[in-house]
Amino acid sequence: MTTKSLQRGNPIEFSEKENLWIYSDTKYPVPENYKTRACGNCGRNYTEEGHDGCLGKLIGLMNACCGHGIVNEAYIQFLDGECIRGEDAIIIQNILKNYKKSTRKKLKS
Repeated sequence: MTTKSLQRGNPIEFSEKENLWIYSDTKYPVPENYKTRACGNCGRNYTEEGHDGCLGKLIGLMNACCGHGIVNEAYIQFLDGECIRGEDAIIIQNILKNYKKSTRKKLKS
């Protein structure tokens, strides 16, 4: 029996032979390849700054994860350390992404 999981929405499995996690489709090691692998949910790569392409950098947050298709794994962490998880985190992420978009539009005008 193979132990399976997800890494940024991509199916992975534990290779007992190599004693590490590998991508299920390519069999490439996760630790060496995760930064070049697109999100399995939205298809976006990491930004140049190293942020998840799904969210980019969101104002007022220390950390965030969209859950990559798994709502219960989504979270945000505010600068004061407070965390919000799940659907509420996704709602706040969407508000902050829309704010970022509207700010860019105003700057271009």
